[in-house]
Amino acid sequence: MSDHQRQRIHPMDVEAKPHPRTPLVPPGSSRSEKGIPVPVHHPPPQRKRSCFCKCICWTLSLLVLLLIILAATVGTLYIVFKPKLPNYSVDTLRISDLRLNFDLSLYAKFDVKITSKNPNKKIGIYYEKGGKLSVLYTNTKLCEGFLPEFYQGHQNKTVLNVSLTGQVQSGNTLMAALQQQQQTGRIPLELDIHAPVAIKLGRLKLKKVKVLGQCQLVVDSLSTNNLVSIKASNCNFRMKL
Repeated sequence: MSDHQRQRIHPMDVEAKPHPRTPLVPPGSSRSEKGIPVPVHHPPPQRKRSCFCKCICWTLSLLVLLLIILAATVGTLYIVFKPKLPNYSVDTLRISDLRLNFDLSLYAKFDVKITSKNPNKKIGIYYEKGGKLSVLYTNTKLCEGFLPEFYQGHQNKTVLNVSLTGQVQSGNTLMAALQQQQQTGRIPLELDIHAPVAIKLGRLKLKKVKVLGQCQLVVDSLSTNNLVSIKASNCNFRMKL
C-alpha cells in the first residue's frame, strides 16, 4: 500500500458523558431515598439552672418573707401598745460653784432637778447604766452628771436630782464671756440628755435603745448658791436604735 493510498486513521473524538454532580448536603441535613437533602430540625437545648441560682432565689424569697412577717409584727405591736417617747422637764437649776482655778481652768458644779415622764399606758421603761446629763454654753461643756438606774412604770412621773461637775481648760476667756452675758440678764444654756433605756411590753423586755434629748434654756443669772430663774425652756427628744 502506497503512502498516498494509505489512509490516515484519526482517533474518534468521544464525548465524555458528564457525571451527575452529587448535591452538597448542608450541615444538619440528611438525604432522602432519591438523594434530595432533607433538613433535620434539632430540638433547642434546654436551659439548666445551676444550684447557685436556685440557692439565691430561695434566699431572697426567705428574706422577703421574713421582712413581711417583721413588718406585720411591728405594725401589730404599734397598734396595740401605741408607743410614745418619754419626755423631761427642767424644774430647778442651782449653781453650787463656778470659779477660776489657779491654773486658769474653769470649775463648775450645777445641781439640776428634772422630771421624767412616761406617757405610755402599756409600756414600762428601764433606765440602764450610763445615762448622762450635760450643761453646755456655746457648745462648750461646762459640767456633766450621771442619771440613776431605775424602772419607770406606766404613765409615771419621776423627779430626779442630778449633780453635775466639770472643768474646762483655759477657762478665763469663757468666764469673761459668761460674766459679760450675765449683764444682759439672759444667759443661753443647753442641757443634753443621753439615756440608754430598755422597753418593757407586758412581761417582755426588749433590746436597749437610746433616748436623746436637748433642752434650750435661758437663765437670768449664774450667781452661786442661789436658785437660777429659768426664763425659757424648749426641749426636743428622739430615739436612736
